[in-house]
Amino acid sequence: MNILGALVVTIAVTSIAVTSMLVVRRRAPEGSYFTDGDRASGVFGVLATGFSVLLGFIIFLAFSSYDASRAGAEAEATIVAQQVQTAQFLTQADEELTGDLTCYARYVAGPEWDALAAGTLGDQINPWGVEMFRTIARVDPATATEQSAYDRWMDQTADREQARIARIHGAEGIIPLPLWLTLFVISAVVFVYLLFFADPAEGRVTQGVLMGSVTVVISLLLLLLVFFNHPHGDGVGRLQPTAMERTLRLIDSQADAVGLDVTAPCDGDGNTH
Repeated sequence: MNILGALVVTIAVTSIAVTSMLVVRRRAPEGSYFTDGDRASGVFGVLATGFSVLLGFIIFLAFSSYDASRAGAEAEATIVAQQVQTAQFLTQADEELTGDLTCYARYVAGPEWDALAAGTLGDQINPWGVEMFRTIARVDPATATEQSAYDRWMDQTADREQARIARIHGAEGIIPLPLWLTLFVISAVVFVYLLFFADPAEGRVTQGVLMGSVTVVISLLLLLLVFFNHPHGDGVGRLQPTAMERTLRLIDSQADAVGLDVTAPCDGDGNTH
């Protein structure tokens, strides 16, 4: 959900809540439905505090997951660039591995990222990761340099796969359905409880602000959870394949600097020719 959509939802929900308060206010007794306002305010304080603590804790965990996905994308892109350098010491397959790495990066920034944004990636793998495995499996290190590069390549591959897992782990949502249901039920309880504070002795603006301010805060916090629950896609703050696109430009720059002719066996989106 983008900012405009979130604004529309917030305004719509707040308008409904304020209207409900003003409608209930017409038939409410003077002084509200509560005969003991202090006791009612104390109960509401306990209710609101419990809800805010729960919501704040969930938002913290959701942001941690969002940051882990961002850090994973950065780490994966960095490792791909490093593997390009390592591949140059594996003389039996340097050009092939460099081309596979280029296609891997293109596929991440293209079809794979689109699948992440749509939440349809599932258990799909990057096909160029498989191609690199097949290529490296045919390499037989003949010198100490090649053996060192081979070992380094295997370590980097493990790190790259771990970074990829961190990048995609939140693609299908990190907040379970029971938790969403709990948050919505508590929000409804807070809304109904506020209606009992309807008081015709107070002005309409005062009553509207009472209901509207609480509704806006709860709506924005829930929308923030929706944002963190699906961090990939288009819109302000969404995770983009910026790091991998930067790696692709870095690969081209490095190849030009050393006079390396990289022939990638794929198109611009990482799909096989």
